[in-house]
Amino acid sequence: MDMIEIYTSPLCGYCHAAKRLLDTKGISYSEIDVGAQPRLRQEMMSRAHGRHTVPQIFINETHVGGCDELYALERAGQLDPLLEG
Repeated sequence: MDMIEIYTSPLCGYCHAAKRLLDTKGISYSEIDVGAQPRLRQEMMSRAHGRHTVPQIFINETHVGGCDELYALERAGQLDPLLEG
């Protein structure tokens, strides 16, 4: 089973857009709110190779990137195969 994690913050429009795409596909994910928890933001930055903006998306421990990268995978027809493992 795929494990999808999204590091987000509450007022982030890109976070909402990324979650909306996964929601339309019926994909469940774990959301990690880094807004009020600096420890979680440090964890995200470590996993995302220093990237500090949200969202940061991981599918089965693979760092996909942010919202733009997620939508690029969708446009290229590569998101569904990645989600299917």
